Amino acid sequence: MSGSVLYDVPGPRAVVRNRIIGAITILLVLVFVGWVLWRFYETGQLSPEKWELFSYTAIWMLFLEATWNTLAAFGVAAVGAIVLGFVLALGRMSDHAWLRVPVGWIVEILRAIPVLVFMMLLYYGLPVVGIKMSPYWAVVIALIAYNGSVLAEVIRAGVESLPRGQSEAGFAIGLRKSGVMRLVLLPQAVRAMLPVIVSQLVVTLKDTALGFIITYPELLYVVKLLGSQALYNSPLIPSAIIGGSIYVALCLALSYVAYLLEKRTRRSPKVQTDLGDGGEPTTATEAIAAGRGLGKYDASGL
Repeated sequence: MSGSVLYDVPGPRAVVRNRIIGAITILLVLVFVGWVLWRFYETGQLSPEKWELFSYTAIWMLFLEATWNTLAAFGVAAVGAIVLGFVLALGRMSDHAWLRVPVGWIVEILRAIPVLVFMMLLYYGLPVVGIKMSPYWAVVIALIAYNGSVLAEVIRAGVESLPRGQSEAGFAIGLRKSGVMRLVLLPQAVRAMLPVIVSQLVVTLKDTALGFIITYPELLYVVKLLGSQALYNSPLIPSAIIGGSIYVALCLALSYVAYLLEKRTRRSPKVQTDLGDGGEPTTATEAIAAGRGLGKYDASGL
């Protein structure tokens, strides 16, 4: 069938209309970009005086150090958020109310507190009670707490969206709930929720910029520092352009790594069995059943 079940194929007049709308949209975007560049030129933001500061090697080393600080906070926060997300998600899906209810409250509270408020409480609030924390750990802990609680809901939603027959098939072959969760449900849920998880990690990377409020020397802190140098005509716009370009490059690199990971996880593993089916690819539950010698089960439901 050449048509789609979701919408009708546009006819000749609709195709012409869509092309005209697309051309007008592109033209408007180009006009807007040209207007912005013209305003930069008129206000002297593209003048050599504004960019003179960036001709020094020490300035680029400062950007390099700030980028490293950003990645250092993001790396630890990303790993911690993923670990915390899995722990909280498992707690939220527990059969025991004494565990499920408190964990649910913890997740809701952590999600409700803004990241910046969390950072300020850790950095400025804890010294009031005699606990001093460095800006680095205030940024990392705040990012772990917030993004971990968000990832917990993402993982829980991914597990609960799977067909009920998946878990029933796992129980039928003798697995306990921990085995069903670890071998059957979580791998499928993570694969399905991978784009959302990666999107949240990108948010984590960008939220490191909030650390400049508590004097953590990351990219935004350096951009603000260089942009306020009156000796070099306060090059705030050039500093923001360079800092923003670095953020874009980091986010694109993270998205590309996530794309490669998603592409690899989508490949269906071929599990060889002795069930007389010619070694055809099997589902995770079928592979477990074959390993236990219990025959072939339909993972979508018994």
